[in-house]
Amino acid sequence: MDPFSGVVTVLLDSEGTVLRWSRAAAALLDRPAAEVCGRPLRELLASQGDPYPAEPADGSGAVIAGQAALRHRSGRTVEVVLQAQRLDGSTDVLLLVAPLESGHERNASLAGTLLHQDVLGICVCDTALTVARSSLDPARIPWVRARVTGRPLTDLLAPEDAENTAAILHRVLRTGVPVAGLERWVRAPGPPERRWALSLSAFRTEDAAGRPDGVVAVLTDITEHLWARRYLDLRHEAAVRIGDSLDITRTAQDLVDVLVPALGDLAWVSLAEPVLSGDDPPKLAGAGDWHMYRVAVASTGPWPAGLPAAGTMGPPVPDAPLINKVQNGETVVVTERADALAMVEDHPELRSAYIPEGGHTAVAAPLFARGLVLGAVVVWRIEQPGAFDQADAGLLTEIATRGALSVDNARRYTREHRAAVALQQRLLPRPTTDTPAAVTSGVYRPASGGVSIGGDWFDVIPLPCLRVALVIGDVVGHGLHATATMGRIRAAIRTLAELEMEPDEVLAHVDDLLQQLAQEAPRGQAETLGGSCLYAVYDPVGRRCSFASAGHPPPLTVTPDGSVATLAVSPGPPLGVGGMPFEVTEIELSPGSVLALYTDGLIRRGTEDLDTGTDRLAEALGRLVPSGRTLDEAGHHLLTHMAGDAPPRDDIALLLARTRAIAPDRVACWEFPADPGAVAGAREAVARRLTAWGLDHLVFTTELLVSELVTNAVRYAGGPIGVQLLYQGVLVCEVSDPSNTQPRLRRARSTDEGGRGLFLVAQFTTRWGCRYGQSGKTIWAEQSLAGADGSTARG
Repeated sequence: MDPFSGVVTVLLDSEGTVLRWSRAAAALLDRPAAEVCGRPLRELLASQGDPYPAEPADGSGAVIAGQAALRHRSGRTVEVVLQAQRLDGSTDVLLLVAPLESGHERNASLAGTLLHQDVLGICVCDTALTVARSSLDPARIPWVRARVTGRPLTDLLAPEDAENTAAILHRVLRTGVPVAGLERWVRAPGPPERRWALSLSAFRTEDAAGRPDGVVAVLTDITEHLWARRYLDLRHEAAVRIGDSLDITRTAQDLVDVLVPALGDLAWVSLAEPVLSGDDPPKLAGAGDWHMYRVAVASTGPWPAGLPAAGTMGPPVPDAPLINKVQNGETVVVTERADALAMVEDHPELRSAYIPEGGHTAVAAPLFARGLVLGAVVVWRIEQPGAFDQADAGLLTEIATRGALSVDNARRYTREHRAAVALQQRLLPRPTTDTPAAVTSGVYRPASGGVSIGGDWFDVIPLPCLRVALVIGDVVGHGLHATATMGRIRAAIRTLAELEMEPDEVLAHVDDLLQQLAQEAPRGQAETLGGSCLYAVYDPVGRRCSFASAGHPPPLTVTPDGSVATLAVSPGPPLGVGGMPFEVTEIELSPGSVLALYTDGLIRRGTEDLDTGTDRLAEALGRLVPSGRTLDEAGHHLLTHMAGDAPPRDDIALLLARTRAIAPDRVACWEFPADPGAVAGAREAVARRLTAWGLDHLVFTTELLVSELVTNAVRYAGGPIGVQLLYQGVLVCEVSDPSNTQPRLRRARSTDEGGRGLFLVAQFTTRWGCRYGQSGKTIWAEQSLAGADGSTARG
């Protein structure tokens, strides 16, 4: 640096007139010599009253100095320092002028300021990285352990960090390419071991010949800044990752994955065992073992062999002061391994279960939510240096609180899901049934985003006389409200089916029921009481099936030869609308035909219309049903093909039924006139047929039943009177007459001569009933094939 840079020379006479004006002076004020020479210097002063140096009054010729403000050509003021001295042997005065703060003064001031501040650690080093000057003062900077000047800069750091830092500085010396703001975690040499975050900037210095003569390193302590940023990043990651699942184990795993390796080398989450099933944890505080189930673990390396892994029950945690703090909702910091060992000193079996090999500091926070301690999260440091402090504990407490709320939400969801599934299992029938009329298989899949339950359902109802009712329906909406409505409709249909009503009558009564429920429903819920339903009754004797539809998609049939057809069932209005009748469609089905009843969720895919979805379903049915698979296998394959693996947006119910027929040799029919003599003929015909079937042990009771029922028909209904026997798993006796009179069971008094017929029928059968047709009624009675001795006839 030129020490005379910025100095201006001016030659004055004894009166202060400018005799010579240097080029530097012209540049300083932007005034050429021709403009200034011959004029008094006083004219250049910004204020005419300002003094300027003159010869000392005593004429000694000593140097005098002062300050003045000169006028620049632009009009601005230039503050200068003046020094004046008479030249020997002359009356002229040499005036030295310099800006008030010259470059040399500024540089010296700047260097002094930089080397005496605490914010930036500046080290001026030679080519060997030995520190010549430095602002690093051990008394003021905690990560500096000893005097810096005269020692290699790398002595400030632990050996492994010093080697990397030296390589960076040597590269700056070699290439001249500076380094700016390089962030590094480093450690000071010697105990106590602690990491510091430093920002390193470095540039090369050169001599007058342009040769490298050293490097200047600027070290800034950014530990608090990086920890704050790291904490902020950790909080953000916790907010993003934790709580996006309603699975307890998944939520716990997300929690430990956030903490490792950001906060420690190893972490686990333990929960009270009841939490996993959705129940409240036990309320413990103080004495008593704490039974914890380890549900999630995370580690920077392989999980230590001695520690309980995820999915295992850890040993009971004993009563201890630190454990009590966690049970009371406090976060506990263990700063030294010895403290952890002291905690389990009386319980050596816990050492390998809770203290990892090499772990030197730990922090444990309770998973505390809604007044309940669900469990705890524990973080250990093994490779990472430094002990956990209160800042770490506060951060873990914050993250654990978020995790605890998410775990509790998952726990509460698990409990509600369990209740919903239990409700669903009790509302839906068995997936498969096997009756004399048909073998069936049903499949249900709930819509995504719900609680695995909705308003779609199917049902298979065994009816008297070997018939079966097949039902499928779709209630408006999803969730528990739809499920409750579905349960009420299903119960109503089952009750009406037991009364042996025609399909259109069943739907009409259910429609009335929903209108009544809508009137009773709370405000805002009436519009959700509705839906569609398809009700079918199949008779294996006549091989005919009767359908009635309330706004439901039409069923499909697959004949034994593999052809698929959509049944033209007349659709009535949806349930709950009212005002219009339902129509019955009757078809004949070949034995071995497969009926497919389904809800619209099965044939909806994106923007695809229902007709296209029905065609896809028919094509899939034509491939799967004749393939030799069971109905259950075919149903699940069909569901996967139609809906895919992803949860559907709407509930899906599918019911497949393969029809059967009663062999003609298992059916016997007779017709008798309304004559008292017909009773004996009916008894005789029934006895002969039972003997032919090998049911001699049922002859007496069956003759009694036929005698009573035919006698009642002759006496009260008239003829013709039909008698029919059905033999398939059970023995069914039917007596038909043209009357619509309701038969009533009553208990006759001891003096009554009649009134015991239906009472005897009820006593000697497993069940009996009456159904009405378009003309007349049929009274039926069903008997078990087991004889009086407990034997069962073949059939």
